[in-house]
Amino acid sequence: MSLAFCAVAHAQYVWIDDKGNKQFSDMPPPKSVPKDKILKAPGGVKAAPAVDDKAASASQAAPKLEKPVTLATKNEDFNKRRAEQAEKDKKAEQEKTAADDKAKNCERARNYQQSLSSGARLSRTDKNGERSFLSDAERQQELDTAKKALADCK
Repeated sequence: MSLAFCAVAHAQYVWIDDKGNKQFSDMPPPKSVPKDKILKAPGGVKAAPAVDDKAASASQAAPKLEKPVTLATKNEDFNKRRAEQAEKDKKAEQEKTAADDKAKNCERARNYQQSLSSGARLSRTDKNGERSFLSDAERQQELDTAKKALADCK
């Protein structure tokens, strides 16, 4: 009679939980634990699944080294995702600023083209502070330059 209780007392389960830690218990593992993660059950050690020679040599050549999921690895992953998101936000902000600047430059070019096309006398101030009026040739040259600038705005 005592032998039966002794056998039950030595019945142990060993499995690897979802965090990669070995668990020892006299109770069976939860149903969420896959069968390939159960290392030992009462009645003997669980046999490893059979594999062919090619698969065995491939697994020996390149063993998988999975890092166990720890708080440090979760923190690293979080920091990596946060840095990627910050990079995306920064890039989006730069693109928005560039689009705003382009819109302002296009509006200025349209206004300048309109001023050149109006026929009103336009003047420039040179480096000495003296004002000179645009000739018809200079006006046409400025109008062509404004048209080229507006070609990118469409």
